[in-house]
Amino acid sequence: MRSSLRAAIVLLLCIALLALFLYNVDLRGVAREIVHADLEWLALSLLTMVVNLSIRAWRWQYLLEPLGRPSFASSFRATAVGFAASTVLPARAGEVIRPYFLSRQQKTMSATGAFATIILERVLDMVTVLVLLAGYVIFLAPATTDANRTAFEAVKWAGLTAGAGALVLLVVLFLLAGNPARLAQSLARLETFLPSKLAGLLARVAEKFAIGLGAIRKPGRLFIALLLSFPLWLSIGAGIWTVAVAFHLAMPFVGSFLVMSLLVVGVALPTPGAVGGFHAMFRFGATTFFGASNDAAVGAAIVLHLFTVGPTLLLGLLFAAHEGLNLSGMRTLAGQADTEGTA
Repeated sequence: MRSSLRAAIVLLLCIALLALFLYNVDLRGVAREIVHADLEWLALSLLTMVVNLSIRAWRWQYLLEPLGRPSFASSFRATAVGFAASTVLPARAGEVIRPYFLSRQQKTMSATGAFATIILERVLDMVTVLVLLAGYVIFLAPATTDANRTAFEAVKWAGLTAGAGALVLLVVLFLLAGNPARLAQSLARLETFLPSKLAGLLARVAEKFAIGLGAIRKPGRLFIALLLSFPLWLSIGAGIWTVAVAFHLAMPFVGSFLVMSLLVVGVALPTPGAVGGFHAMFRFGATTFFGASNDAAVGAAIVLHLFTVGPTLLLGLLFAAHEGLNLSGMRTLAGQADTEGTA
């Protein structure tokens, strides 16, 4: 019953976002914009998607070293499977499938510890996106008009708030990572109030999770992981910008930093493959801040989303099939991860 209700809510959210995305749009005009897009720029954008996946796998491999260094190939396959699962399943299911898929290949790897590194990845991603957005807002943003000044101020203050939240979360993770054994001992004391088996389970999961945050215990390692995040997000920005150029949008390369921050919000909405949220946020950014027409913005959003999810989806499904894992198996694996919390 709960899953049916969640599916209904996700479906309604997806329909509402798509309706917002397609509001007051001429679909024939959108088709013309897509047909007349510059193929050479679209090819460059498609290439950046493979680069993005490779850098993600490389950074994850680095973050996983305290748990036992996996091969780049294993990290790449698990990353592709995780993102493919998030494309076809709701609620970002790929975030929990990715560490479980890796632990199936690397038998000595703790899925719970690997999941902790994914949370750390998201914090690093947020910090990186906000740094790039801050650079655009402070140094490179053009003069805003009365029509978009309010929206621009809203984006700026939302970015500052999210940045403060990311720093707080980073501090919390640092404290959790400080002494995994002590954390486990503290939680084990919960057996005074909880059944001993449950208290012991919580203690073991917390210890594995804290061990997975090993990169935080070494500032130099954390700094390198943060540095690796910048080529990743600059490549993502390049993918956005090249699609904008292909559709003749007046968006400078640094303008992709602003659109990128909006897309992060759209992707966070729990629809499969970020359908609706991604599209609506791109249209909003392109039309509000860069004067794009509705038809051009919608056409660019459709193509960019296809390029963003297409290559990873194909690779992920291929790697999953090689391991005997189909869509039903992914759904089961996500449910197992949610209920057990460890592997």
